[in-house]
Amino acid sequence: MPEGHTVHRLARTFDSLYSGHVLRVSSPQGRFADGAAVLSGRRLVASEAWGKQLFLGFAPADASDAQVGGATSGADTLWLRTHLGLYGAWTFAGAPGAPEVAHAIGAPRKRIGERETTAPSPASDRSDAQLTPATSASGTWEAPEPRGQVRVRLLGDHAVADLTGPTACEVITSEEKRAVHARLGPDPIRDDADVEAFVARVGRSRVTIGQQLMDQAVVAGVGNIYRAEALFRAGVDPLRPGRDVPAAALRAIWADLVVLMRDGAARGAIVTTRPEDRGRERGCVRTEGSSELNPVLDGRRTRQNTDGAPDAVPSDQAFYVYHRDGLPCRRCGSPVLVKELAGRNLFWCATCQA
Repeated sequence: MPEGHTVHRLARTFDSLYSGHVLRVSSPQGRFADGAAVLSGRRLVASEAWGKQLFLGFAPADASDAQVGGATSGADTLWLRTHLGLYGAWTFAGAPGAPEVAHAIGAPRKRIGERETTAPSPASDRSDAQLTPATSASGTWEAPEPRGQVRVRLLGDHAVADLTGPTACEVITSEEKRAVHARLGPDPIRDDADVEAFVARVGRSRVTIGQQLMDQAVVAGVGNIYRAEALFRAGVDPLRPGRDVPAAALRAIWADLVVLMRDGAARGAIVTTRPEDRGRERGCVRTEGSSELNPVLDGRRTRQNTDGAPDAVPSDQAFYVYHRDGLPCRRCGSPVLVKELAGRNLFWCATCQA
């Protein structure tokens, strides 16, 4: 499931492509036909993320330019609320000269974990080249045909966005949007996040800190990777009851999440290791000139980042404990542990997080 930084990148993508534009909204699959009919012909005035939920604000077509990106809580604004869940994804294509965006954000078939793929050029011979938008004989841009079960299609003059496989997809009012916000915990990426609400919620519960960090009502946007990595960096046992974790430690975890998640939103990849902890892992053997770990130790290599991008931190060096169970801890050499907690695998070092 995409973590919160991915949804913030989505919000920025919609803002760069469509802010102020009147959009044609449809449901090629047919399951969102009524909602699409309500939104089609309206102007996109806001793109907002809160945790793992995306809110796209649509005002009437005659909305003034002053409303775009401004106060959008009025009764005439309708919101498309989406939650990607495990299988949802937004796929983009644009005309030549349109703002460059990642081709797919979410969990499409060409993406694993938090990896994003970029749309190929028209001359590309890659297998996904058919996703490149076409140009008609008259030279005008034509959006590519929908691929797969497209729940929602947003079509502008120069770009198209297709949503497939979401967990949630609905049209809501501004009042209903505020009710959704009230059910969510603070989001470390948002400027209006309340750290003390997070500290208070965790501190009064017997539930383990590892489980609470995955509760979207406690903190919005944190997923399995950020949960494991933030607790390792803080040296906190994930199985410790929340009420037994000092408030100062909770504030430090929050501050670290702010840095890590905002960095993820900026670069499009999760990197939690510090430079001094990358490279040769204790007890691991690397082939000279290669960034790959010994395949015996790394047979389950996790593709989580933009591995092929220049200057990107390779995914086998990006995490301390996530999906590194059985491998030596980067700091102490003890085996990284894994166990199931509330239906998700939890990764940690029992020595560094004693």
